[in-house]
Amino acid sequence: MSSIPNPVKLGILAVGLALARVGLVDRERAVRTAELAWPRVVTGIARMSKNAVDVAMVGVASGTAAITGVGFASPFWGLAFSIGGGVAGGTIALVSQRFGAGADEELGLAVRSSAFLAVVASLPVAVAFWLFSTELIGLLSDNAEAVALGAAYLEIVALGVPFSALNLVGSRVLVGADDSYTAMLLRATGAVANVAVNAVLIFGLDMGVVGAAVGTVVSSALVTAAFAIGLAAGRLPGIGAFPVRIDPVGPFVDGETIRDLVRIGLPVMGRNLVWTVAEFPMLAILDIFGEDVVAAFVISRRIWGVMNTPGWGFGLASSSLVGQALGVGDEGTAEAYGREIVRYAVATYVVSAGLVAMFAEPIVLGFVDDPSEPAVPIAVSLVHVACVAVILQGVSGGAAGPLDASGDTRWPFYSQLLGTFGGSIPLAYLGATTSLGIVGLYLAFLAETAVPAAINYYRFATGKWKAISRAYRPSATPGD
Repeated sequence: MSSIPNPVKLGILAVGLALARVGLVDRERAVRTAELAWPRVVTGIARMSKNAVDVAMVGVASGTAAITGVGFASPFWGLAFSIGGGVAGGTIALVSQRFGAGADEELGLAVRSSAFLAVVASLPVAVAFWLFSTELIGLLSDNAEAVALGAAYLEIVALGVPFSALNLVGSRVLVGADDSYTAMLLRATGAVANVAVNAVLIFGLDMGVVGAAVGTVVSSALVTAAFAIGLAAGRLPGIGAFPVRIDPVGPFVDGETIRDLVRIGLPVMGRNLVWTVAEFPMLAILDIFGEDVVAAFVISRRIWGVMNTPGWGFGLASSSLVGQALGVGDEGTAEAYGREIVRYAVATYVVSAGLVAMFAEPIVLGFVDDPSEPAVPIAVSLVHVACVAVILQGVSGGAAGPLDASGDTRWPFYSQLLGTFGGSIPLAYLGATTSLGIVGLYLAFLAETAVPAAINYYRFATGKWKAISRAYRPSATPGD
């Protein structure tokens, strides 16, 4: 099914073939990378577009206060993805190496342990969001209307936190087993269903931000059920065969596997948390600028999310392909994939960012019902800066892929921590409190990606991640 032509696949493949013609990547590796990356890019576009449509819908239905409220709730919901993403980071490292080595029993144990860990880690967060939604949103602003709307949204989406964590684990299992297409079908279909449910609830039933939250929970639960059924049965009606079948009655808690998942996943979770936690002080700083700047920032970040989707595909393709090569002891091929995917990702980002820059204003206008809103020109300028910053994300994410696959996940965490809290947040604060003004936000966007790009690529270039990977390879690795 992955041979079905579509614009995203053809566009990504065209970039890879162009790079191959000038000798920057190997043609065969470019084709394999494109096959694995494009479904994940489509998934990212669907999910990030869903997030953007959420904001656009509540903005059109309820105004900029609703956009601000959902923006205040977003970092809390992002905690769910940080937790799930951390567990999933360990999952793809273990699954890809075991799949490459044909170690089926160890693969199943890794998946079951990942699911157990995702639920245990996410449930306390869900309970906290449900019980203390108003208090949590109130930490970010004293805008009563925005706080009330944000709390209403957060209380409902709390129910979807465990589902979102399990969805990430299920997706990484399939990607690690060389099947990003099926993961795309399930998660992208869930995103489309989310938009449809939201439209009915927000506009048809006039439920506003609550409708957006209910749509998120319902779609997340349906996708979780699809992953669980498909992995347990080895296939899913209407979708077809899965690359692996996981026995659902096997052991879920294995001490060594849990330790490996935590050891690999904690830095990944930390890296994801950096993005999420940074939103809290950032939104508080933006509140100093005023509601219009907050709304403009939320809009630009939703557009940034869509622009950043090539990184979803190339980062996971790199983790999977590098991990599979490491699983059979082929470190030379692993390094070649890592280096070439960085080039591939950067070239793709240049193309996509250029297109967004050309149409920045009409894209921003899709989020508001009044083109004269003061937030519009601010958002347009932020989008233009984001188009430059996102190209550096190609280096950062592409170089992090091999590090994740090998288990060397601490460096990407440190790089993101430094870029965000050592660069982005201080620059934004200077903008809010000095004559630097809005320029501080422009510099914050750039620092957020420039620092991790430099550090991650440096670590990849040292080659030390190859030695680290040997500790996580399955016991029957050929060539060792």
